[in-house]
Parts: sequence; C-alpha cells; structure tokens
Amino acid sequence: EKHIYLCLYMFSYLSVLALLWALHFGILFGSALVTACPKSCHCMEKNNLVVLQCMSRNLENIPADLPRDTVVLLLASNRITKIPKQAFKDLNRLQELDLSNNAIETVDAGAFQGVSNVLRVLDLSNNHISSVPKEAFAKLQAKISLSNNPWHCECSLQEVLRELRLDPETVNEVSCHTAVEEEYTGKPVIQVLDSGINFCNFHHKTTDVAMFVTVFGWFTMVIAYVIYYVRQNQEDARRHMEYLKSLPSSSQVSKDFDTISTVL
Repeated sequence: EKHIYLCLYMFSYLSVLALLWALHFGILFGSALVTACPKSCHCMEKNNLVVLQCMSRNLENIPADLPRDTVVLLLASNRITKIPKQAFKDLNRLQELDLSNNAIETVDAGAFQGVSNVLRVLDLSNNHISSVPKEAFAKLQAKISLSNNPWHCECSLQEVLRELRLDPETVNEVSCHTAVEEEYTGKPVIQVLDSGINFCNFHHKTTDVAMFVTVFGWFTMVIAYVIYYVRQNQEDARRHMEYLKSLPSSSQVSKDFDTISTVL
C-alpha cells in the first residue's frame, strides 16, 4: 500500500513539473513571438504556424522586420506601391502571401527571390499592375491570382503568363486593359491566347515596320543630299559658263590690239 501511495505521489509530482515546464515554455515562446512581431502587424500562432496579420494598416511599404519563421503573411488592403527585389528573401518558410487590394504598380525582377520554391499561394489581385518583367516570377511554384489589374497585353506579358500557375478561379478576370491591338481590349488574356493569337507576332511586325521606316528615312536623306549636291554643282557650272561667256573672245582682243597699234 505504501508503494501505491509512493507511485501516486511521484506521478503527481512529475505531472506538476511537466505542467510548469509547459507553461514556462509557452510564456517564453509567446514573448519571443511578440518581441519579433512588427508594430504594424498582429502576430499569432495557428496550428503551430506563425501568421502575420498586417491588413488595413495604411502601410506604404512592405515591413522590413518580419519574423523569419512567418508562414502566412497578410498584407492586403494597404497602400503598398512597389515590391522591391528580394523583399521576402529571409522568409524561407513563407507559404502564403496576400498582397491584394493595394496600389502596387511595380514588381521588380527577383521580387520573390528566396521564397520561390516554398511559396504556395500568392495573391496580387486588385492592384495597379500593367506589366512585369519575366524575372519577377522566376522559378515561382505558387498558385497566383493576378485578376483585376490594368494589364497591357503584349509579348512580354504573354511570356510571363506562360511560366505561371494561375488561380483557375480568377484566371478569366485577368483581362486586357490595353493591348497592342485595340480589338483585344477588355477581353480575358487567356481567352485571347487560347484563340491562337500570338502577341509576339505583333511585336515583331512593329519592330519590322520601325526598321523599315528608319531605313527609308536614311535613304530619303541620302537621295535628298545627292539631289542637293547635283543641283549645287549645276548652279556652280552655270555661273562659271556665264563668267566665261562674259570674257572677251581672242579675236576681239586681236582686233582691239591692231586698232591700238594703228593709232600709235
């Protein structure tokens, strides 16, 4: 019976120690999380994942002091205008990034460098993006939403979209706000491309026309110079001939000389 009481006592003692250790660890972890959390965001843990809620904070730039163990980063409904190069390079656990409903106009090449292999969801919908460099989404594996942006449909956009995994639920909302051919304005980009249109063909045609105009311009300048040169020479030759005609002839000079001799 004493052994039973002893076992119960030891079990209770160990349970209390375990509870105290768990509370201590939780306080430390919570303090560390709060310390690392930017002032402009609210940090929380959800299913053992660090979530940063920075929505509707009037942010004009992406915070620079984001915790390295961030898994979900919510930056929607701010006033961010640009995603600079390597903006998330230290967040090697980042899986979900929401930048929707901002004022983003520029996405630099290499903007997602460092997270391209781990990011699973990227939302850039409802911004002011009209074009992006191909290198901006290099090696990105995430499902991307690009809907409701003022896209300019031309060759470079076609090449960018070819490499991306667009969100199937919003893909038809990626429309041409402007285009190299006006007839495609207002139409979903994917619908236009699926119909067999190749924006890069228009690009090549435009380049060919520009080159033709340049060559024609140079040719016209050369012809104009040649014409001017010939006419100038003709004018000089005409003046020279008139000058020669104005000179007294050799026979007239001889007669004048004979007259002078007779007088003398």
